[in-house]
Amino acid sequence: MRDEAEDKRHEVDPMTRHDASESLRTVPQAVTAPLTRAAIFLVVTIRPGLENRAILRSLCADLAALVRAVAFRDIEAALSCVMGFGSEGWDRLFGQPRPAELHPFREIHAEARHAVSTPGDVLFHIRAQRMDLCFELAMQITTHIAGAALSVDEVHGFRYFDDRDLMGFVDGTENPNGDAAIDATIIGEEDAAFAGGSYVVVQKYLHDLEGWNALSTETQELIVGRSKLSDIELDDSIKPTSAHSALTVIVENGKEVKILRDNMPFGRVSQGEFGTYFIGYSRSPRTIEQMLENMFVGRPPGNYDRLLDFSRAATGNLFFVPSATFLEDVADEPAAVATCASKEIPQSNPPMRDGSLGIGSLKGDSRNE
Repeated sequence: MRDEAEDKRHEVDPMTRHDASESLRTVPQAVTAPLTRAAIFLVVTIRPGLENRAILRSLCADLAALVRAVAFRDIEAALSCVMGFGSEGWDRLFGQPRPAELHPFREIHAEARHAVSTPGDVLFHIRAQRMDLCFELAMQITTHIAGAALSVDEVHGFRYFDDRDLMGFVDGTENPNGDAAIDATIIGEEDAAFAGGSYVVVQKYLHDLEGWNALSTETQELIVGRSKLSDIELDDSIKPTSAHSALTVIVENGKEVKILRDNMPFGRVSQGEFGTYFIGYSRSPRTIEQMLENMFVGRPPGNYDRLLDFSRAATGNLFFVPSATFLEDVADEPAAVATCASKEIPQSNPPMRDGSLGIGSLKGDSRNE
């Protein structure tokens, strides 16, 4: 039996033990999960009313259990779900404090090119090696929030041959891996209250495949900046500065800043709908915002991404992805908070708010509750 002195040597100061456990217990959502063969992207808006807020908050705490229940049918299929919140959705569900860089998606207008901002309070990024598991989880989620939220966009994505988009090029070649992926996507001490979180931008691009396929392979390669067959990046001596692969490189302090993409092709053949669902996770939304500025406005202005002559952005949203720990800790609202929240302004005819970056032609056109 240990003596008292030995017990004291092994005893940890309560404050130190609390701090250590807090840092260890913050678990990110499955942002850096491996790429899968299938995905469903579901974006919803929250209906007005305290009862609807309560239903969405209850899903936060229940989501992990729903994922586990469906995933157990095929553990090797790697089912996961990331839940993110738009600026207005966060305000309605959680209020203060807010993630430091959460704001409405910032529209970009540049001649005929337009990165639109569309409604979206909550994003569910569901992915697995099998579409049936994605479909089942999507049904469980929508059943849980039935009546409390309105679906404004649902896209079923699939892997196309050897990870190519419908334009024929490999997508996501420059994704970071391992610790580099975590460093690129997961918030740390820069916003300590929301450490373990991430930001995600989604856009649904629709392609003019008839116009694209009328181009020669060599012209397509110069627009993308890569060889179509081998996926090797073109040499700088022949790659235009307007190439997609050139404009989406962001360098800060001499170091390239990476993001994590999990883009998926989608489409409806009979409707002539062919597209790519862009989804990019990053530690700060500024990285992706600068990429979009380069693409739509140009670097320098006018030297824009020629892919946009054949692709149109039909949606645009920015979401904050809190840690899995945050979601599981969401509880019912205290009476005082609910009473205060009952004064929320209805969603109809909301006031306008300027969310511009103050650079180029980026401007925000968001709506408050």
